[in-house]
Amino acid sequence: MEVEILSQEQNPMLHRTEVRFQIVHDEATPSRLSVRDSLAAKLDKNADEVVVHEMSTKFGMRKTVGYAKVYDSSEHARDVEQDYMLERNKITADDADTDTEAEAEEAE
Repeated sequence: MEVEILSQEQNPMLHRTEVRFQIVHDEATPSRLSVRDSLAAKLDKNADEVVVHEMSTKFGMRKTVGYAKVYDSSEHARDVEQDYMLERNKITADDADTDTEAEAEEAE
């Protein structure tokens, strides 16, 4: 799977970069999670900071184009994105809650 970044647009108000990408693949359309991981690797970000919004593959072609939002941190992603989009991208708020609870227990 080969990932190519077509365009990047900064959105400093929401602490993110909006990315349009193209993927050339040999097999079936890749899963959202594998695309998210590939984009994160290409952009040197954590997978929790990348939210893939849309992917489109024309019938019979081995090329997928899509749109993703790359946040400065996973906290910004959880604050801004809607719950269903976080669920689709397997970014859970439980991770943040668990970290906060662990820090609170250590402080005691």
